[in-house]
Amino acid sequence: MAKLTVRDLDVKGKRVFIRVDYNVPLEEKDGKMVITDATRIVETLPTLKLLIEKGARIVLTAHLGRPKGKREATMSLAPVAVKLSELLGKPVGFIDDCIGEKVEAGVAALKDGELVLLENVRYYNEEEANDPAFATKLAKVADVYVNDAFGAAHRAHASTEGVARVVTARGGKAAAGLLMERELKFLGDELDHPVRPFVVILGGAKVSDKIKVIDRLLEKADTILIGGAMAYTFKLAHGEKTGKSLVEPDHKQTALDAETKAKKLGVNFQLPTDTIIGTPVDTGKLNKKGKPVYDFVDIKTIKGEIPDQAEGFSIGEETAANYAKIIASAKTILWNGPMGMFEDPRFAAGTNAVALAVVEATQKNGAKSIIGGGDSVKALNKAKLGDKVTFMSTGGGASLEFLEGTVLPGVAALSEK
Repeated sequence: MAKLTVRDLDVKGKRVFIRVDYNVPLEEKDGKMVITDATRIVETLPTLKLLIEKGARIVLTAHLGRPKGKREATMSLAPVAVKLSELLGKPVGFIDDCIGEKVEAGVAALKDGELVLLENVRYYNEEEANDPAFATKLAKVADVYVNDAFGAAHRAHASTEGVARVVTARGGKAAAGLLMERELKFLGDELDHPVRPFVVILGGAKVSDKIKVIDRLLEKADTILIGGAMAYTFKLAHGEKTGKSLVEPDHKQTALDAETKAKKLGVNFQLPTDTIIGTPVDTGKLNKKGKPVYDFVDIKTIKGEIPDQAEGFSIGEETAANYAKIIASAKTILWNGPMGMFEDPRFAAGTNAVALAVVEATQKNGAKSIIGGGDSVKALNKAKLGDKVTFMSTGGGASLEFLEGTVLPGVAALSEK
């Protein structure tokens, strides 16, 4: 059933408690924590502007990083309040706690259309434990609950699920924000009834991470294109050598079962026909985590088996061209996971070619392109193509679980229309 959204609410003079995803990247510059990418803040602006127009008294709550129940100055949301104020063009208050008398007093002072941001909710361990008493304390300043944090909706935490339950139990409403509404529309409704041909592009490291998604989408898609390191597990399952490539020997049968199901359902299931490989060489250096740093030599494109000393890093030109041709005919496209190690320019061509094909299908042929969060979004943004697709999900793990058909706790807790 359709969920209640902020459009459906009468919030004038009411305290609207909004869970947002302000888990933004920060860097220390001249002794201050500075936001390096404000995308997640920007994406909440339509919801906030609508609620401001409606005269709500807005209380924002979010997490930042993993402070594990302790106050970590580097994970304070204070810089976010400053950035949000700048983006909205109006003051945004900040309270350096998320529960207690200080919060209650600060919220009580709000006038219609004003906002306040609470401190990092993960400064309390009770948040991730979804502690009922903690959820009740958070809900003390909530007449209405709104969840606009799709990226955290797969977690049953106090601020994503517990508060919604408390508010609805006492007769209040729990609604989706506009960003949440778009996520549910594109990852849910649009993919449940796709305009055909429906082409799914799946990449990433592991078959085990994507098998539930593959299994579910096999029943909907016309074509599935496989890339990324998980393609090497399929090669291994076919009895081919994969050298030093990242593979999951325990999932060879999983890979074969997926191909069998595709054949049975008449789904065009494509695997790479060529691979960009390189031979790893230890540089003698260690990264920040104390692990060896490798460089790669003898980089080339091959067909067939990967030599013992080499490692596969991306789909080759032939595969990229074949995939691009298939994508060009699509009317609905779902892309989740890069085609290789796109962060390294030497191995980025395959992912970039797929990104370009998705954009061209969208812009020239009117295809609906849905990017399922995580590294696919990073790859599109890196190629400066992010604004040329239909929709990019803000969720990483949440997108994946939703595509698997898992009921997300943060969504289940919202009121039905």
